[in-house]
Amino acid sequence: MLTTQASPPRVFSSRGSRDYDAWMRVLLIEDDRATAAYIVKGLKESGHVADHAADGLQGLHLAETERYDVLVVDRMLPQLDGIGIVERLRAGGNSTPVLFLSAMGQVDDRVRGLRAGGDDYLTKPFAFAELLARLEALSRRGGTETGQMRLACADLEMDLLSRSVKRAGQPLELQPREFRLLEYLLRHAGQVVTRTMLLENVWDYHFDPQTNVIDVHISRLRQKLDRGFDRPLIHTVRGAGYCLRADG
Repeated sequence: MLTTQASPPRVFSSRGSRDYDAWMRVLLIEDDRATAAYIVKGLKESGHVADHAADGLQGLHLAETERYDVLVVDRMLPQLDGIGIVERLRAGGNSTPVLFLSAMGQVDDRVRGLRAGGDDYLTKPFAFAELLARLEALSRRGGTETGQMRLACADLEMDLLSRSVKRAGQPLELQPREFRLLEYLLRHAGQVVTRTMLLENVWDYHFDPQTNVIDVHISRLRQKLDRGFDRPLIHTVRGAGYCLRADG
């Protein structure tokens, strides 16, 4: 069963070495509840988004149907083991970076995991700081290799590598949350996105906070995107949500 933790708006830790631009969306496939809770808590406290699946089949389904920057996969899982998950993903053309996290730490175990399509292998017990550093490295590598570092709609362009946005060649200054909101809208350009979708994917809420936080940020984003241009890009779909598209 997919489990998530309700969390407040994401705030980065005070370590000073991280910034908002490096946030990741991570899928953890781990059947040990204590280990999973520890990792999810650490990722969210570090400013990342984390989903958790407790068995192999559900983990495979999420990895195939959702977009993640990196996967953390246990070797020993109910219903489908970690090797089977990664082999199926690679056979289907899914190149999302995978870090195996397992108590199976012999050389042969690590070799088998890497040959199955894993990108890294970390044995239990582990230090969270090392896990986080490895995930960040995999995420950077994966983003460069997939080549999906530029999003566009009409004359609006977003560069995910430089974290910059331009409309008709004019740079737009966005706050971190505005950038993430716009990224989500661009990835779903032409589609209606609901308030629930925005709460879960932009704010990492899995409940309705009963606030107007979405309306406030959409209003601010509209002012920055559409002010001074004849053609608005963000449209309200009454009773449904919002849509980013070039036409009315």
